[in-house]
Amino acid sequence: MDKIYVSHNSIVSCLGNDSQTVIQKIKDGVSGLQPVNDPKLLDQPLCTSQINIEKIPKTIRGKAKEEIFTRLEHMLLNSLGKVIQASKIELTDRVGLIISTTKGNIDVLDDDNPFPKERAYLAELGKVLKEFFGFRTHPIVLSNACVSGLLAIATAKKMILQGDFDHVFVTGGDLASKFTLSGFRAFQALSSVPCRPYDKNRSGINIGEVGTSALVTKDDTKLAREAVIILGDASCNDANHISGPSRTGEGLYRAVKLALKEAKLQPKDIDFISAHGTATQFNDEMEAIAFNRLKLQNTPLNSLKGYFGHTLGASGLLETIVGMHSLHQNTVIASMGFEEIGVSQPINIIRRTESRPMDTFLKTSSGFGGSNTAVVFKKVAE
Repeated sequence: MDKIYVSHNSIVSCLGNDSQTVIQKIKDGVSGLQPVNDPKLLDQPLCTSQINIEKIPKTIRGKAKEEIFTRLEHMLLNSLGKVIQASKIELTDRVGLIISTTKGNIDVLDDDNPFPKERAYLAELGKVLKEFFGFRTHPIVLSNACVSGLLAIATAKKMILQGDFDHVFVTGGDLASKFTLSGFRAFQALSSVPCRPYDKNRSGINIGEVGTSALVTKDDTKLAREAVIILGDASCNDANHISGPSRTGEGLYRAVKLALKEAKLQPKDIDFISAHGTATQFNDEMEAIAFNRLKLQNTPLNSLKGYFGHTLGASGLLETIVGMHSLHQNTVIASMGFEEIGVSQPINIIRRTESRPMDTFLKTSSGFGGSNTAVVFKKVAE
C-alpha cells in the first residue's frame, strides 16, 4: 500500500498565527484560555480562547482589491494560504480540499452581523475558499461533530489511496460563538475557569476557536520536517445517545482497535496518546475505560484542551498538528490543568513537558451522536 503523509501545516490561534510560535508557547506552558465577561457572547462570565482578528495579516486577493470575509473565513484563508504557499503545489484537478467544521459561519445569524444569513450554509464556506484560492475540484465540507478534524485527515488518506487525488488540503475551524456557548450551557457543561481534563476537580468544558490547515499527500519528495505517515485509521459510532458517550467506551475501543490493526502495531508500540479529553464527567470517564480495555492505561497520555479550549470541529486537526511537532521534537507535552486523577480507571497522564525519544502516536477524537475516530501516526525516518 502507498504511504500517505501529513506534511505542511499552519495554526492560527489564541497562542499565535503560525505553527512554530504556537508549539513553542505550548512547550513553555502558556495557555490561551482567558476569563471573558461579554453579554454579546453569553449572559454570564465564562472562560474561553479567542483569536484577535486584528493581529492576523489582512487577506488580499489580486493587487488592490480587498475582499470582505467573515471572521471564520478570515482565519481559514490565512491558515490555508500559508500551507498552499509552503507546499508549492499547483492546484490542478488532482488536488482536493476538505473543510472540517461543526458550525461554520454560525455567527452571521446574530442580529448585529452584517453578512447575509445565507453565508451560514456550509456549502457557502466551501465556495468562498474554493474561489479565493482557485481550487479546480469541488470542496468537501465534513461536519461530523467533534471528530470532524481528525476524520478529515482519514478521509483525505482514503481519497488519495482510491485514486481520486494526489494531494488533499485539509482546513478546519470553529468559533466561540453565542450559538455554541449557549448550547453547551444548556448541557450544563461549561466551566467558568480553565478546564482540567481527567482531574478530580474538573468542572467542565471551555470552548475555543482556531483556524488550522495541513497537507495530506502521497508525495514524499518535499515533506515538511515534522511530517508523519498515517499508519492506520478507523471510525466507529457507539449509537449510545445524542450527546452522551457509551458508558463502556465501546465506540472508541473499536475505533482504536481497528486503527492499530491496520497499522500492524500493538498497544505497546504507541509512544503517546493525544486524547480528546474535554474535562467533562462522561467523556473523560469513557476514555479512561476504553484505554484500559485496550491495554493502553500505561501509555503516556495528554489532552491539549487546557491550552486552546475545545475547538470543536477543528480540534482533531489542530491536535494532530501539535502531535506531529511533538513527535519531531521528541517532546511530550504536559496535560495542562491536571493534578489528581478523577476517573475510575488508571491512565498515565503526562504531568510535565519533557524530552524523550518517540516514533509513534495515537490521536483520538470523540463527539456528539456517538462518533469516535482514531488515527495512528509514525515519524518519517530522517
